[in-house]
Amino acid sequence: MNDFFERIGSLLSSEELEIFKNEYKKTSLRGVRVNTLKCSVDKFLSLCEEFSLEDATPFCKEGLYIPQSSDLSGNHPLHHAGAVYFQEPSAMSAASVICAQKGEKVLDLCAAPGGKSTQLACALAGEGLLWSNEIVRSRANILLSNIERCGVSNAVVSCAEPEALCIALQGVFDKVLVDAPCSGEGMFRRDPDAYNEWSPEHSDACSVRQLKILQSAKKALRPGGIMVYSTCTFSYEENEGVIEKFLDANPDFELIDCKEAFGRRTLGGKACRIYPMDGGEGHFAAKLRKKEDGFSEEFSSCCQTQPTEDKKLPSLVKEFLADTFFDTSAYSRLLLRGDEVYALPKFCPELKGTGAIRAGVFVGTVKKNYFEPAHALFMAAKAENIKRIVDLSLQDPRLPRYLHGEEIPVEGNLKGYTAVAVEGIVTGFGKVSGGMLKNKYPKGLRVL
Repeated sequence: MNDFFERIGSLLSSEELEIFKNEYKKTSLRGVRVNTLKCSVDKFLSLCEEFSLEDATPFCKEGLYIPQSSDLSGNHPLHHAGAVYFQEPSAMSAASVICAQKGEKVLDLCAAPGGKSTQLACALAGEGLLWSNEIVRSRANILLSNIERCGVSNAVVSCAEPEALCIALQGVFDKVLVDAPCSGEGMFRRDPDAYNEWSPEHSDACSVRQLKILQSAKKALRPGGIMVYSTCTFSYEENEGVIEKFLDANPDFELIDCKEAFGRRTLGGKACRIYPMDGGEGHFAAKLRKKEDGFSEEFSSCCQTQPTEDKKLPSLVKEFLADTFFDTSAYSRLLLRGDEVYALPKFCPELKGTGAIRAGVFVGTVKKNYFEPAHALFMAAKAENIKRIVDLSLQDPRLPRYLHGEEIPVEGNLKGYTAVAVEGIVTGFGKVSGGMLKNKYPKGLRVL
């Protein structure tokens, strides 16, 4: 890795470079972020006693370092429930820098696999709009799966070229995150294969693509809006170099202070760099503001996706929702596409030409004589709003059976579609008949 360290040497003092090199002799850091849409940090700590507040990362108040003793993994029921998202600690920094607020419209332009998008969703807390885009379809499907698992109800997931998408959504967003594809130098410690794909020439080529994506992203931002550019690499050319070139070409943008205590400052003290010795594998973030030009256009209702008229919705859809939930106000904007029903976010731009593959929550499918609810519908619902629910503790022997796809016995007089929760966190659903719950947990998600 001498060529890599030589390049890093231009960014660090000789003493810091030796510290940097020594970090690569250590085990990489693992992190988990509590998904506050479904679980509070306090509740998570009470359920997983091997964690404590002392494990908190500096990059996100809901982020925790995973202790070596922890058995928390992708097979853990709390992961299936969407209560947590496994995320490299410093990767939590970019969403913290953008500082999304409830009610805002936020675009995550390079969003897969979904760590930053689901973190942004927590900040929005079900209000406003989150638009998550990924150019590669297979990765976009993974992004969608994570959005659903984490119970995000106000998101649109798309698979589109950045330029085409940002032209279609011109001026819509208050904030835009560009976590740009990069040479991945911040992944070398935990993924040796990433180094094998690295070269100075590849890094330089990445910087050209990153600037192009940033030039596209600016079009989706409203005047006065905020854009955060981030990477998981150390390269000056891909980080400061891209920002400097962008600002030279766009005098209507200004670099503003990221105002975070983590990492170390660059670009006149306004942008942020994170090295392994700063508590994370490696990240960069810069915060840009589009200057006000005195003109701001609110998008009218004709520029939004309109829900299907009530009279055109099959009555069994409304009947199912009323039979399943105490409060159905979250399902007041239903869209019928073919035989599939979606609950749209309160604000949903026109989807034509955006490559959208999902808008809002997939409610279910209209069959010939009945309605088949979707897994995503229950994952986005709060336990207290569901009329029929089976709540399993982490120690309940029925829990691994449910996650394996088996039928499980249930108590009480339950009948029909029933939610399944883990410690009060909705994890899926089934259909109860004769004291047995027929498993509806998706086959692709089951623990084998």
